[in-house]
Amino acid sequence: MMLTEINFDGIIGPTHNYAGLSRGNIASASNAGGVSQPRAAALQGIEKMRRNLALGLPQGFFVPLDRPDAAWLETLGTALDAAEPHLRAQAWSASSMWAANAATVSPAPDSADGRCHLTVANLMTMPHRSHEWQGTLAQLRLAFADSAFSVHGPVPAPFGDEGAANHMRLCDGHDAAGIEIFVYGIGGGRFPARQHLDASKAIARRHRLDPARTLFLRQSDTAIQGGAFHNDVVAVANERVLFTHETAFQDRDGAHAEIRAAFPTVEIVEVPASAVSLADAIQSYLFNAQLVTLPGGDGMGLVLPTEARETPAVWRWLEGMIAGNGPIRRLLPVDVRQSMANGGGPACLRLRVVADPARVDPRFLADAARLDRIAAVVAAHWPEAIAPDALASAALAVDVRRARAALLEALDLTELG
Repeated sequence: MMLTEINFDGIIGPTHNYAGLSRGNIASASNAGGVSQPRAAALQGIEKMRRNLALGLPQGFFVPLDRPDAAWLETLGTALDAAEPHLRAQAWSASSMWAANAATVSPAPDSADGRCHLTVANLMTMPHRSHEWQGTLAQLRLAFADSAFSVHGPVPAPFGDEGAANHMRLCDGHDAAGIEIFVYGIGGGRFPARQHLDASKAIARRHRLDPARTLFLRQSDTAIQGGAFHNDVVAVANERVLFTHETAFQDRDGAHAEIRAAFPTVEIVEVPASAVSLADAIQSYLFNAQLVTLPGGDGMGLVLPTEARETPAVWRWLEGMIAGNGPIRRLLPVDVRQSMANGGGPACLRLRVVADPARVDPRFLADAARLDRIAAVVAAHWPEAIAPDALASAALAVDVRRARAALLEALDLTELG
């Protein structure tokens, strides 16, 4: 068995729009009511996948969910043509594109039964995301149907779970046993804490993790109320490296001490608030980057949004870091502006799964030809633009469903229709 990290990106769906549905997500709220560009958004995401493939990184993908979700509206006693505008927008949401919220993943070396465990996130805190898990679970059960995996349904309400965006792993190598870090929030203030401690503990038990190698750390109230609605907006880990903002954890010193005690070889790369403010970190999505191990012994690279380059304090700090002798050796900016405008950077778009690619359904694995096929469908069928009032259009609803059906046909995934 050859275990490696595969990044599964969410293909940005044809209903991508700016409805500003995510309370606590400053970018989403700031761009509410704008005109989105679904075609450009999806092509930007595909280009990011191409660049990762060119780096020699294994790449997978998930397809958009069926939207607008008429069945969900039906459970609320309404329909697309009659729904109140806020409910209609929630039915149209393309937020499943942010695959970091699809599930929490524990690789086989960490679990007592030697299987890779995945628990689909319930996403119950936000109405527009609360009806994603059924469609996501169907994809997970198809992509990871092999006996090497154990795919779990959602943690029940009222314990909010938002998936891998609040989960980190430290290890000597992706195929080695590691420690798993679950980051939770506590409610209060103007923005909600989305990851509940009880949900994180339930997932750890389900995944049969060793309690001695499992940490539960509290995200800081400062970060949550500043707009870091998920931990991956202020911290990201890869192998031995934790890349974090000074304000990420409620008890910074205690959290760092727990991490060092559980994993003594950790290298904590901390960005001080005096150098990069929390506001600049969130605006640039500095930490919502893919911290990846580059093939060929070239150290680690940081796949980050171009907005990081355009934020002077952030880029100045990054250039100083690269000039040193630290573990992060390359800065790899990517243009995902359409996703960023809705509040999701490069790390939001992907779910990390450590697995043997041969045990994954190959229809979910990307190569240059398959990405060409996806891009051709997007160019032919995705709307060029969606204005807020277009969500009331029955004709557009028909068009976007046809677009998704064309993608499923091109990828031989029609059973997800």
